[in-house]
Amino acid sequence: MQIAPSFLSCDFSKMGEELMRMDKAGADLIHLDVMDGHFVPNITFGAPVIKWARPYTKLPFDVHLMISEPHRYIQDFVQAGADIITFHVECDSNIDETISLIEKSGVKPGLVIKPNTPASSVFPYMDRLYMVLVMTVEPGFGGQSFMADMLPKVQELKEYAKNIGKDILIEADGGINENTIKQCSDAGIDICVSGTGVFKADDAALAIDNLKKLCE
Repeated sequence: MQIAPSFLSCDFSKMGEELMRMDKAGADLIHLDVMDGHFVPNITFGAPVIKWARPYTKLPFDVHLMISEPHRYIQDFVQAGADIITFHVECDSNIDETISLIEKSGVKPGLVIKPNTPASSVFPYMDRLYMVLVMTVEPGFGGQSFMADMLPKVQELKEYAKNIGKDILIEADGGINENTIKQCSDAGIDICVSGTGVFKADDAALAIDNLKKLCE
């Protein structure tokens, strides 16, 4: 199991220090939630903040675009230092064209599905994807309760990927902590996003280590 601490839960007054702390604590990648106040009812940060944060760690930046028109901003996030860009299948942009923009930039593309969106909605694009992110809460705010009934989507996605001969990572985001991560592991999830459970822990290294051990 890989652990991706959610930047949304860090102390924004100490972003650089927080990133270095997660790096030293054994995080596998950093998850960055970009919200536009339109696609979801919250606003976080954009490409300039990510660009500023990039020099503080060599960990992969997993940028999750919760925005209505991601195709308009792909180059901004590529130039800011994204390694993976995921965007919502429910967005207003053309999905194929947006994936192409990400691919041409040399960044890994992924799609995200909200709780009410079926796994099958990403099947037409899966042969081009590096990752699918399954939301286990309604996107927009941190600290929500984990929705275990989203986990059957993981098996659907894994089976479809196997049928087309594609090895795709499945990520889960929302309400994942020491009480819920074993369910994610058992479902076959590869990467778990954890926000408050890691950033707010007294000892981030111990928190990440505990999460991984619970998946063994």
